[in-house]
Amino acid sequence: MTATGTQGREIGAGWEAALIGFARELRTRGASPNTLRAYETDLRELAEWASARGAEPGSLRYRDLRGFAAHLSERGLKRSSIARKLAAVRTFHEHLARSGKAPDNPAELLPSPKREQRLPRALGRDEVAALLDRIPARTPLEIRDRAMFELAYSCGLRAEEIVRLDLDSLEFESESVRVLGKGAKHRMVPMGVPAQRALQRYLERGRPALAGAGSEKTLFLSRTGRRLNTSDVRRRLSRWVRELAVAGRVAPHALRHSFATHLLEGGADLRAIQELMGHSSVSTTQVYTRVEPSRLRRQYERAHPRA
Repeated sequence: MTATGTQGREIGAGWEAALIGFARELRTRGASPNTLRAYETDLRELAEWASARGAEPGSLRYRDLRGFAAHLSERGLKRSSIARKLAAVRTFHEHLARSGKAPDNPAELLPSPKREQRLPRALGRDEVAALLDRIPARTPLEIRDRAMFELAYSCGLRAEEIVRLDLDSLEFESESVRVLGKGAKHRMVPMGVPAQRALQRYLERGRPALAGAGSEKTLFLSRTGRRLNTSDVRRRLSRWVRELAVAGRVAPHALRHSFATHLLEGGADLRAIQELMGHSSVSTTQVYTRVEPSRLRRQYERAHPRA
């Protein structure tokens, strides 16, 4: 008995059962639907490759998995894609070993290709000002957008964090916003004066015109009064980038990267930036020390007595 894989090839019944069991374990651990789909896609490719060679789950050894890694490389995949697929293979074999369906984890020492180091794009201070200061505040949607992107830059927010904000996330008395970040962790981030002003204008003139049934606590509302999603945020920012003729592609994450880069250039401590951004490890924050070396060089030349 066989089942058809994602690319139209067949996988053995043993593989089908093993993948179902692994997905069941992931669900008990709280994996999201997106995570489940990603594992399904990556591991079915392994199942197809192994089934074509008559290999069952739990029978693959280190040498076999090196052969699968070579197969992925021969397909011309990006290194980041290969690394993701091999990470799925490791986690799957951990599951097999833990559940007694394999004697050990042959993927434990399977090396991954080094990922390309992509430095995040950061806008210059003048570029940020050219974007935010020129978003008009005539209609409710414009007032909302100005407040939303002022806050995104002021607090270094992810798109997912922007759309999760509620009215009680704002604490004007302490000039801060309570953010629900990755891993359901909350953090308090200071709000700058321009963001506070834009938010006050939105709460007084923009949001009341957008509010409808069921939108009692949501901060940023759509035209129909519902909570925005991340694609809405990206689409609105892209619109303003086009209309205001800002050079290059600007995503919400570019405002977050700009937030971190400008703090670093201004002398902020890396640990403080880590806390403000909600990074679990300072190593994630350290990427900003490599952003735009020419800018950091100019900072050095201005600040160091013997530059």
